[in-house]
Amino acid sequence: MDKLMELMDTGKLPTELEEGFSPQQFIEVKEPDDSPLEEEDAISEAVQILSNLASLKLKVMESKEEALKVRESIDILFTDQPVTVEEITDLKDGFKVLKNFAVSNLRYREARGKAEEARATLDEALKSSEPESKPDNYQGKKDKK
Repeated sequence: MDKLMELMDTGKLPTELEEGFSPQQFIEVKEPDDSPLEEEDAISEAVQILSNLASLKLKVMESKEEALKVRESIDILFTDQPVTVEEITDLKDGFKVLKNFAVSNLRYREARGKAEEARATLDEALKSSEPESKPDNYQGKKDKK
């Protein structure tokens, strides 16, 4: 409508209509909507969620062994046994690994819940519209005996 008014105002469209335009005398043309379908957005989001889960799982797997070693070493802080400065320093350095593992593990467990929905979304999108394949002994094929 704005474009129509602009054309009339600039004189590019003759406006010799005494009563103006009625709704029956013009057609509004809208720009085509090229935005992706909601289903496409859901699929993209599902893939992103699953990719994130894979990254988190990898991070957890890579740091688990070292983090568990650090966790075992924490117990020396709660005993009356003497410890060396080096053992304490190593333990302090290991806290960062332990923290990273624990945070990644929590994020991974949280992401698994979201990933279940993402997997279901992808499963639905991947369903074939073709009928199921027929078994080997379906019409015309004889059973081998």
